Amino acid sequence: MTTATWQRNLKVLTIGVFMTGVSFSEIMPFLSLYVDELGTFTKNELTFYSGLTFSATFLTMALVSPYWGKLSDKYGRRPMLLRSALSMAIIIFAMAFVQNVWELIALRAIQGMLGGYVSNANALIATQTPKENAGQALGILMTGMTAGSLIGPLLGGILASLVSYRAAFALTGVILFLVFILTWIFVKEDFKPVAKVTETNTKDLWRSLPNKQLIVLLFVTTMLIQTVTTAINPIIALFVRELTHGAAATTLLTGFVAAMPGIAMVLAAPRFGKLNDILGANRFIHFGFLLAFVVLIPTGFVTSVYILMFLRFMMGIANAALMPTVQSLLAKNTPSALTGRIFSYNQSFQSLGSVSGPMLGALVAQYFDYAGIFIFSAVLIALNYVLFLGFNKQKADA
Repeated sequence: MTTATWQRNLKVLTIGVFMTGVSFSEIMPFLSLYVDELGTFTKNELTFYSGLTFSATFLTMALVSPYWGKLSDKYGRRPMLLRSALSMAIIIFAMAFVQNVWELIALRAIQGMLGGYVSNANALIATQTPKENAGQALGILMTGMTAGSLIGPLLGGILASLVSYRAAFALTGVILFLVFILTWIFVKEDFKPVAKVTETNTKDLWRSLPNKQLIVLLFVTTMLIQTVTTAINPIIALFVRELTHGAAATTLLTGFVAAMPGIAMVLAAPRFGKLNDILGANRFIHFGFLLAFVVLIPTGFVTSVYILMFLRFMMGIANAALMPTVQSLLAKNTPSALTGRIFSYNQSFQSLGSVSGPMLGALVAQYFDYAGIFIFSAVLIALNYVLFLGFNKQKADA
């Protein structure tokens, strides 16, 4: 593949994952309010149905992603990108017309089953980009996704205030249809299937991998990073309200606190991706783990919302070092014929982190208050780092 082609793919897919990030996150601010419009619920019932509506997508995504990964290794990543974008456009558009909460939950579950745009974008860039540029390219791609996720809630809040919730879903479907059109016209793939490998079952897949332990460790790392990232979600507004003693600006300040990690990732991820290529992923990932641990511990003891903002920004810096590095290590340690399947498995683990993070965060907060979430997250990061150190020592002794 020529330099011009992979660079164009990177530009288009960065726009695609940005728009996908916007589409996924812009419905979050009003999703529970939409659920409330679909029936007459008690407070506990509304909480339960809202949680189920949110989780349904990630649960089905975790289960089905490996199947789509297998097909992407057999037929190519571009067809999977087109399938995913068009499917999500239709399904989210259909959410504007549901009549009860169970129809919405069902569509959210189907959305997870038919998704996979981001994981296939990662796989296509990983396989079509020269290895020496892979870290930087994947960092740029992650920046696009993060920027979309950052802007999405703001855009969703504006949309929901200007039009109805139903119209906001319809407009989101239109955005995803534009992603489908952009991908169809501009993304090219020089795909050469390897029949004997792509037809293998899961056991044969693992047997063919040269570095199985590292791949599993990277899956676990993806899940734990996502768990730590999302653990604060159920209580972030409550924590800010506590720090500001119920000030009138609590909602605005909560938005800034929530945005800090995303802003940091947008600024740092492309630069870190380039450093990753220069210094080597194995070295760079140590920096990410250590920074995350150092930041999380004092976050549990903050007494000022502005210090909280700074520490959340620094946590975004740590994530910008960790996530693209994990993607780069996956790309460099996976045969090209299996890249789609491996990245889809990684997507499954990330989805599991998206489900487990808020649940564990809410559970820890019940017993150890809000500060306990950050200490618990620091312990998870430390355990993950110990696993990496153990793996590196075992590799050095071999």
